[in-house]
Amino acid sequence: MLKKFGLALGVGAVLAAAGAVSPALSAEKTINAASCWPIGSPVSKPFQALVEEVNKRGKGVIQVKMVGGAPAIGSPFTLVQKMSKGAYDMVGCTEAYFGNVLPEAPVLRFAEMPYSELRKNGGIDYMQKLFNAKRIHYLARHNDFGPFHLWLNKPIDKVDLKGLHLRVSPVYTAFFKSLGATVQTSNIQQVYTYMENNTVQGYGWPALGWVPAWVKVTKYRVEPGFYNSTIHTLVNLKTWNSLDKAQQDVLTQVGMEFEARSEPNSKELTAALVKQKAWMASEGMETISLEGADRDAWLKKASDEGWKEVLDRSPDHGAKLKALFTK
Repeated sequence: MLKKFGLALGVGAVLAAAGAVSPALSAEKTINAASCWPIGSPVSKPFQALVEEVNKRGKGVIQVKMVGGAPAIGSPFTLVQKMSKGAYDMVGCTEAYFGNVLPEAPVLRFAEMPYSELRKNGGIDYMQKLFNAKRIHYLARHNDFGPFHLWLNKPIDKVDLKGLHLRVSPVYTAFFKSLGATVQTSNIQQVYTYMENNTVQGYGWPALGWVPAWVKVTKYRVEPGFYNSTIHTLVNLKTWNSLDKAQQDVLTQVGMEFEARSEPNSKELTAALVKQKAWMASEGMETISLEGADRDAWLKKASDEGWKEVLDRSPDHGAKLKALFTK
């Protein structure tokens, strides 16, 4: 009897060491998550959907508890910083809010090819190493709201923003200032009031993830859009390393599915943008379309100013990333 027990114990140890224990036998683990936007806001909903899918698919393996969103739980600019130090296990955020953690973060919005290609050419692997050095695991881009646009309450007819005071985030601050605008930052909840009382005459934002009420204080959208409004799922590296393979697999599989659906050329994103812009037009919003040389100058200025910031902050990594992220 002792020999049989000893044999069984020995086989069990070997199987466990080889990773052959069924995922179903893994103890369910719960991690927490925070959003860089108010819970329920258009910008936060994709991350909340990812969390819901993980919880649905991860029953018995891994669950994610949403603990809140910024600014109620703190500045959106501090959430990833706090997560890297262990305050949260997972955060859904735009790279505009964690450039203070990773200077190279803006390249995630400059990609000129699908993320599926960046995962093949080494672009995401390169970023992963930079994230790991900051105690962060990069999981996936879980959403893209399409290109950013400049939204205004007064028209422009050329590539010149002099005389305009604009609400900005780090995404387009350098770009707008290079064209002569004065700028100020604010959280999402202040945009309507600032536009209503003319504190600002415009702001940058993607067409999707846009607050419907803003149509009351916004008269114009400038085309073309610029950059990509990417939103990402990040995990504390210590937390990630504490998960077993089954738990990591649930997060990875859900993340990759969300990433595939948010490619700029995906049917889902294209259809959503067409629908959103049609609704805006039906509400009386006009489109300012820059054409020809003005269009080219607008897009070139956006690209030049964006990459200049990255290269100034991180010359070595920036140059290597530009080779990977641009055509």
